[in-house]
Amino acid sequence: MTLRIHKILNNNAVVVLDEGQEKIVMGPGIAFQKKKNDIIPRAKIEKIFVMEEENEKFQELLRTLPEEHIDIAEEIISYAERELQAPLNNHIHIALTDHLSFAIERIQQGYQIQNKLLNEIKVLYKKEYQIGLWAKQLIRERLGIDIPDDEVAHIALHIHTAKMDAASMNKTLQQTTLIREMIDFMKQTLRIHIDEESISYQRLVTHLRFALNRIENGELFHTMDPDMLALIQTKYEKEFACAVAMAEYAKKEYGIEFPVTELAYITLHIQRLTIK
Repeated sequence: MTLRIHKILNNNAVVVLDEGQEKIVMGPGIAFQKKKNDIIPRAKIEKIFVMEEENEKFQELLRTLPEEHIDIAEEIISYAERELQAPLNNHIHIALTDHLSFAIERIQQGYQIQNKLLNEIKVLYKKEYQIGLWAKQLIRERLGIDIPDDEVAHIALHIHTAKMDAASMNKTLQQTTLIREMIDFMKQTLRIHIDEESISYQRLVTHLRFALNRIENGELFHTMDPDMLALIQTKYEKEFACAVAMAEYAKKEYGIEFPVTELAYITLHIQRLTIK
């Protein structure tokens, strides 16, 4: 099947009409010295997209954003799909490209990029964060710009939410924010400093995520022997009271309810973090 250019977006992206449907075709130099109705060389085609709902927005991005930003975003997406061994939702081509270009411009203008969820993202989405670190190196090589780790975490979150089985960006942010707030609440209640690089911290964050997922999905929690539960409540009275207070915060602010056995497991994680 011959593909002819219907519209040129930039040097590396064109629109074709395939049986009346607009498709975006991308590849290095695919539109160089080309015009409407020219045939696209098959060897230059790297990606073909059908953006049913946001086709015009993607075309607008491809027309207006710097080509090097678009190329970097596409390389990150391709690398992520190879590393995760799974395709990402097509929306990532809009969301990540738009976000990344804006972030690069802000960094060039001297703005500080911050991400309060940096440590939680590093723990919860390790593979995606490693992909973000790869992206950091790519941006340094291509543009001579050092993006901060806070931006690496933003990239990781975009990649995570583009996975086919992942929750939406809003749900992911809400869950990650709740975990951050519960831990901040714990630190203030117990007046302790936590090494957020420690294994104990990472285990607590991971445990909270799995607990929240089980609540979200209506899954059963692990049971606990009543004597063991009573022992934990007595032996680690201060830590258990903290876990209860954290749970009350989650219920008040987010309508999420933790079962008492789950609070016992959270107590054990808190206890490990308080050991000097």
